[in-house]
Amino acid sequence: MNVEITPDRAPVRAWLPGFVALAAIWGSSFLFIKVGVTELHPVHLTLYRVATGALTLLVVLAVLRDRLPRDLRVWAHMLVVAAFGVAVPFTLFGYGEQRVESMLAGIWNATTPLIVLPLAVLVFRTERLTSRRAVGLGLGFAGVLVVLGVWEGVGGAHFVGQLMCFGAAACYGLAIPYQKRFVAGSAYSGLSLSAAQLLVATAQLALVAPFAGTPPSPTGLSPRVVASVLALGALGTGLAFVINMRNIRLAGASTASTVTYLVPVFAVLVGAVVLGERMNWHQPVGAFVVLVGVAVAQGLFGRRRRRPEAVAPAVPAAEPATRG
Repeated sequence: MNVEITPDRAPVRAWLPGFVALAAIWGSSFLFIKVGVTELHPVHLTLYRVATGALTLLVVLAVLRDRLPRDLRVWAHMLVVAAFGVAVPFTLFGYGEQRVESMLAGIWNATTPLIVLPLAVLVFRTERLTSRRAVGLGLGFAGVLVVLGVWEGVGGAHFVGQLMCFGAAACYGLAIPYQKRFVAGSAYSGLSLSAAQLLVATAQLALVAPFAGTPPSPTGLSPRVVASVLALGALGTGLAFVINMRNIRLAGASTASTVTYLVPVFAVLVGAVVLGERMNWHQPVGAFVVLVGVAVAQGLFGRRRRRPEAVAPAVPAAEPATRG
């Protein structure tokens, strides 16, 4: 296992720029998805995005003289991780953003930790359910109901789009504890595992893409869509992982994971400023309740300072990972 020792006190100036950059990249991903689905089928958009991300990480692997996994069992587990951590959720976000605002998709992405915890406790047995976590889950799902605005009734394309985005977060909720249980403890670096994940997802999407019609040639796309695909792939699905690993090394896994709270903020800001999107009052209120629930479940309130701990590089959900 590759182990990195997280310093007890990392200078904020060392990791904060990368932390904010990562939140901006992942938060902006929902804008790029919104632009991409104007000319591309969601499956084709995901295929181009993931293939670009895989190529980016292969280049980084070559530069760092790292290598892809050689264990067949790792590749077998990647079939599950790639499907539920990349191919399916990325595609669902594309379908969802055909119906809802990009900022709302960013909010739904923030519900991922609420789904990870019960699966990690009940299915994969990698976590324990404490009273604090139970309270956090309750708050979080109350926030979900507020975001949905259930008192206004359900139905329609907008509601379906929200369910698709929530389904994408649910896929992350399955992939994260699965990879923690079966993949993250392997002898390979996080970069190597992520490159393998994207390669497998590219192959899976290439098999499915023909059923969505013939993918258009990149030369037939508008410059803004091409730029969105490149940004989603090279930045949001490729280099964002490298930045995240650096944040973990400098600030520690716990601090690096709090980027979850900034991603929806950037998603809302970018959607409002660039696309002129607007939300109903209950959506940001519900998002706030969700984030408070996640913070309670993760023990961020009243957390005491801890000694240095060994952190094993793991494959991020997003990107993410690969989030969004």
